[in-house]
Amino acid sequence: MSRRATPRTHPRPFPIGLVTTLVAALVAFLALAPAGPAGATGSRPSGAVPSPTAPHRGVVAQNASDAPTPGRDKAVQAFVEQRAKLRATLSGDSAGTANDAATAASGASLAPTHNFWGIFPQAGTHDGITATHSVDPSYKVTDSQNFTYAPTTKALKSCMEVVTAYWSQGAEIWAWDWCGTSGPAKTLKVDAAFLAKYTTTVNGITSYSVQLSKDATSGNAWSSFLYNYRTQSWESLFRSSGTDQSALNYGWDIFEIYATVNPATGKGYYCTEARNTTFDSTDIKLRRGGAWQLATPTDSPWTSTSPRGSDYLCPSLTFTRAAQNHHWTVHP
Repeated sequence: MSRRATPRTHPRPFPIGLVTTLVAALVAFLALAPAGPAGATGSRPSGAVPSPTAPHRGVVAQNASDAPTPGRDKAVQAFVEQRAKLRATLSGDSAGTANDAATAASGASLAPTHNFWGIFPQAGTHDGITATHSVDPSYKVTDSQNFTYAPTTKALKSCMEVVTAYWSQGAEIWAWDWCGTSGPAKTLKVDAAFLAKYTTTVNGITSYSVQLSKDATSGNAWSSFLYNYRTQSWESLFRSSGTDQSALNYGWDIFEIYATVNPATGKGYYCTEARNTTFDSTDIKLRRGGAWQLATPTDSPWTSTSPRGSDYLCPSLTFTRAAQNHHWTVHP
């Protein structure tokens, strides 16, 4: 059916006062309109990172199935060994220990290679850290001797480290207690319920936001939080106090592997298993003097300015310093 053309006529002037009234009424209507369902995808802002000063309320619940189990012991032991090596690591461009470098150079398939890359927030620069971290439940680790902890973050002297842990039983978020049991005090499976509450899309990547901050009390008491995108608030993840047993005089926000060579490929297992995964940490902020500020080259130097994929059992591994020390990306 064709439309009949209508002759174009000159419009009559529209009263300015009426326009102003209509615009004001529309603004008022939109302000009063009810928001969509909290769990709906459209209600979670894509590309947005939360303000560190957003409301802090509620508690991150742990399902019984997420509780620590004997099956996690191997992943935990690997993490303990990594932290022992981290304490022995030299500063500067040496991203791993001498033993790690020798293992990687020899292509050994039995002894695991430990290596890491990211930023080291320095002493005297902060009493809190926050960042938005990538998480990928589709990344499956097949070998029980291989673990990827990325991203993982800890503030200087903080009583916890919050870890994105990938191991043979799936992806999890760990709250590692550095002032108590020296182990994962709280673990969360990255399942549909976690994704619905605690993730959004940032830079095209599924991500969650974490915050660690020193409590306003005497002594070394710390709290950690995850941001709930449904309630738009930070929920308490884990609290602890005491002496930081990491014995390290800096914090970190890093990509970290504990890997062995897959004989079929000659590379680390993760190099092929994580080929569709992007490890990303963005909007890294430090708290000092009560204010949150983006990490800078001065307060948070890179662990290495020229990392090599071959030192991580993955020659194709790329390391991107996406911003001035407050955003990094690693991709196999």
